[in-house]
Amino acid sequence: MKKSYLLYPLIIGVFAALIWLIIAQGQQLQPARNVTAAAPAATAAPAGLLPELLSHAQHPLSLLLLQIIVILCVSRLFGFAARKIKQPAVVGEIIAGIALGPSLLGLFWPAGMEGLFPARSMSSLQFLSQIGLAFFMFIVGMELEISKIRQKAHDAVMISHASIIIPFFLGVCLAYFTYTQYAPASVNFLSFALFMGIAMSITAFPVLARIVQERGLTGTPLGTMAITCAAADDITAWCILAIVVAIVKAGGLLTALVTILLALVFVLGMLLVVRPWLQRRMTRLSGTKTKVALGFFVLLIAGYLAEVIGIHLLFGAFLAGVIMPAEANIKKVLTDKLEDVSVVILLPIFFAFTGLRTQIGLLNDAHLWTMFAAIMLVAVGGKFGGSALTARLVGQPWQEALSIGALMNTRGLMELVVLNIGYELGILTPQVFAMMVLMALATTFMTGPLLDAINHWYGLKKQKALSHKAL
Repeated sequence: MKKSYLLYPLIIGVFAALIWLIIAQGQQLQPARNVTAAAPAATAAPAGLLPELLSHAQHPLSLLLLQIIVILCVSRLFGFAARKIKQPAVVGEIIAGIALGPSLLGLFWPAGMEGLFPARSMSSLQFLSQIGLAFFMFIVGMELEISKIRQKAHDAVMISHASIIIPFFLGVCLAYFTYTQYAPASVNFLSFALFMGIAMSITAFPVLARIVQERGLTGTPLGTMAITCAAADDITAWCILAIVVAIVKAGGLLTALVTILLALVFVLGMLLVVRPWLQRRMTRLSGTKTKVALGFFVLLIAGYLAEVIGIHLLFGAFLAGVIMPAEANIKKVLTDKLEDVSVVILLPIFFAFTGLRTQIGLLNDAHLWTMFAAIMLVAVGGKFGGSALTARLVGQPWQEALSIGALMNTRGLMELVVLNIGYELGILTPQVFAMMVLMALATTFMTGPLLDAINHWYGLKKQKALSHKAL
């Protein structure tokens, strides 16, 4: 043992001395004249320790990591505050994204916002947010239980489709009266009207499902009906969105028809060919890692084909989740692996990226706030009113019908996804985009208070009825 103690420093010392000797001799060498000189560095190394550290901090990778750290910290803080006031965490995360953008941070500390989120770094954040959204839509597709939709198909499909067509109609009407003043000059009326319609029709299925769970409504007739309606709404709305995106991207009628035809072939192929093959393949595979790899492969291929066809990556990711077989238990495995990464890390990046696009300061005129009021009236009246009235028509009591309307009015993250697609396609101006983001936030925020008000009102009515009977 004592010999090893002596041998260790001897080995290290001898080889360290040899290394130093070679380096000392090598510094006297000169490169051959015929060797091509290396390209000069883009910038000279800064002199001094502090400038060098600042240079390292401004490197794209360092900046991206700092952005993620700040986004996660602010999102967790606002999400915690949202839960304290009995709101879904997503409400706080959306507000956190807006707070990091020009609406708050850029207003009070423009230099700080520019230093933390310079324009050159936006592409990296956008790519990360798109990856996170693809994973999230994949999870949303896997959470849809088609069997539940079939069990309550008649009532649920009727309520969900009414909650789409009524706000869609009102959105098109709103577009008719606002197109000349608020649409970009390069966008035709068809694209603007279709997009305003679909933006009014979206329900946030994941947020609704979590509200139902947090309120202990899972398994109750109201909770089951609301989740089933939202699931049917999601499937229908995303199919309509795919058609709208195809029409907008195509430009001409013939190209749009070809795109829609290809999209139909893609959907039928995924449902009728890939789904049965995937179920057989998953049953035969033994290793969990192999099954997960196959699930990811289907996700990537579906997203790629959807993007190539022209109906957006997110629709392909959503459809890939829908066709995942439940029998092989792969849905739970994939959800467990993806949900934490997508929800905890990547989705706050999407909220921050959306917040950096949202400029509430642009709404600096009375007519813009009048437009926002009209958007809110159409959004709430169409979704809440249309869902509640239809639920009442199919036989639901008024309390359950109004509760379904309040839940279906939840837009949350799904609305932001649609709005970002419209913004990237150039359909929405920055002013209209800001109004629609505020609408998504307000309609999500009002869900809890609306449910509490409905329950309180009907609770008072029941108490009065019982007191009259007692008298």
